[in-house]
Amino acid sequence: MKPRVKICGITRAADAIAAVAAGADMIGLNFYAPSPRYIGLERALEIRAAVGARATLVGVFVNADRVFIEERRRALALDMLQFHGDEDDAALAGWSVPVIRTIRARAGAAADALARVRADFALLDTFHPSLYGGTGVARPLDDLRNLDLSRVFISGGLNPENARSAAALAPYALDCASGVESAPGVKDHSKLGSFIANARIS
Repeated sequence: MKPRVKICGITRAADAIAAVAAGADMIGLNFYAPSPRYIGLERALEIRAAVGARATLVGVFVNADRVFIEERRRALALDMLQFHGDEDDAALAGWSVPVIRTIRARAGAAADALARVRADFALLDTFHPSLYGGTGVARPLDDLRNLDLSRVFISGGLNPENARSAAALAPYALDCASGVESAPGVKDHSKLGSFIANARIS
């Protein structure tokens, strides 16, 4: 089965529409204020209206208050929640929609990190000591070979050029943000199409 594709850090309705038209399965909305891909509720509502039920809408949160998360989940009818910070297992529990736990694993540490995940899905991102994703730096893929990635999103420096190699590992999904942008938060529609097409090549 070919992996699903999540385009993350969408900030404009036009980009969400282009991503869905190109075949994206999921749209990620970033609610972490320090991020250049941060989106407020008003703009997020515009994207929800533009996407409708044609793609899964994922809310991305970093060490956020539970009330803040629930307000956005309800207002936007979010389909999934992605926890991208230092949240403990308790923060991931008790939600009414599936939960994604992000792991910023060092090279060679993916297997052990995945074994500790207590969430519906795991997202493997590039390790950085101080940044919560969005670095555009590719993570090594060699340590993912022969692992069960059926509940894993591969992320970290993905782009149209390496999408096929990542897809060949048979993950649940590929997750891309900066690799399909012309500027932070602004998607390049040509790159979007190329990334999604390459992710689907068997």
